[in-house]
Amino acid sequence: MPSVLEKIYRFGSDNPDKIALLNGKDSKTYGQMISDIVRSAQMLSQKFGINKGDRVILAADKQLEFVSAYFACHLLEAVALPIAPDTNPTRYDLIKSRVAPSLVIGFPETDTGLQTVGLDRFIFDDAPDPTHSFTFPDPEALADIIFTTGTTGQPKGVTLSHKNIAAAALNINTFIGNDTEDVEMLALPISHSFGLGRMRCALSNGQTVIMLGSFANVKRFFRFMSEYGVNGFGMVPASWALLKKLSGDELGRYSDQLHYIEIGSAPMPISEKKNLISLLPHTRICMHYGLTEASRSAFMEFNSESDRLDTVGRQSPNMLITIRDDEGNEVPDGEEGEICVEGDAVTGGYLGLPHDDYFWGDVFRTGDWGVRDGDGYIRLKSRRKELINVGGKKVSPIEVEDVLKTIDFIDDCVCVGIPDPEAILGEVVKAFIITGEPERIDKEAIDVMIGGRLEGYKHPVEYAVIDEIPKTSSGKIQRLLLK
Repeated sequence: MPSVLEKIYRFGSDNPDKIALLNGKDSKTYGQMISDIVRSAQMLSQKFGINKGDRVILAADKQLEFVSAYFACHLLEAVALPIAPDTNPTRYDLIKSRVAPSLVIGFPETDTGLQTVGLDRFIFDDAPDPTHSFTFPDPEALADIIFTTGTTGQPKGVTLSHKNIAAAALNINTFIGNDTEDVEMLALPISHSFGLGRMRCALSNGQTVIMLGSFANVKRFFRFMSEYGVNGFGMVPASWALLKKLSGDELGRYSDQLHYIEIGSAPMPISEKKNLISLLPHTRICMHYGLTEASRSAFMEFNSESDRLDTVGRQSPNMLITIRDDEGNEVPDGEEGEICVEGDAVTGGYLGLPHDDYFWGDVFRTGDWGVRDGDGYIRLKSRRKELINVGGKKVSPIEVEDVLKTIDFIDDCVCVGIPDPEAILGEVVKAFIITGEPERIDKEAIDVMIGGRLEGYKHPVEYAVIDEIPKTSSGKIQRLLLK
């Protein structure tokens, strides 16, 4: 399987004048981009001594120079570690201590003890040295280490080979149905797996990528949509909530223009899925289920699978999903268990952590609890670590939350397990509630409201009113912070 870098190089060599990247003021053709990648690799090798296996931290900002630096690392078979430009010092120090980087790109003012270089050094007027030969990376070589957001504890370093990221891009492009004529708006952070993956998918496919800072500048978003003929983009549910709040149904004006949207990283209410269907009846609205460790393991498409909006879809092309018990045995359809994934896109493991703690052989354990029906559709129940063990019975906090959120005075909520105050059941459910009517949060009254929809042991034993639910930047609930 050719690497993402090789696919970009081959396409760029055949189509050097096609626009690859544009950020509103600057642009690069595919010919310029591959020239800058090669030139960047030569500089990293000659000026900074970067070789195969060296680890390089990069500030993943939406500058065209980041793309050159990132793929230059791949060309040298160095390992890229893209992180957010505003990474806090604690996280930065943790990552640095775990990877021992040979170079830091884009953070020159933060570290005097390491080799550093600014992204502005990746702007070139001269062409690559024609005598400098190179080979494309070995598919099995390590390409990236991506640190998770740490929703269930300390961030873990996910190792991804060139084969992993090439397979993921192939699977995603196959499901969504992209072609080289697509023009994609990239408004997601490229320091996260989703945004970085969208960049790799589009460029490996020969598409044009329009880089937008974020969805916050709604006027610029829609101006770019019209000006550049954008026909696809990726977003998280929080992005859609912001677009809807600031522009209403404006996106519907582009119904005939939009070929695809990819959504992921956090759950989306069914009501919002139906809203998008009504606005964009001709668009492939694709929502993925996956992790950094197993990119886009499952997919569904809203318009063609509108009767399955309560699921996360079915396994993606070239991926295999099984549901397994605590001993790693597959369970029949209809039985709950841990969602496990196999395929070339799946990580080989975590940096410095035992392989067997996260795999059954070669089968990756996602840590998510779910069930698959007879048609292959998967319903996500909870993170395994977030399941609440009430007297030996597993309770999904998501199931309880879905029922509570139907109560008119509950705007949002999140449930966690706490020690049973009576010291009988081990754990019981506690609900944290966002409401404009806190005086109506009464356990006995709510018990009556949900009594016919949830078994008694699933009822919250305690309630607390909070102002805000803790979430990661991509919208994932951080339940363990409430525990």
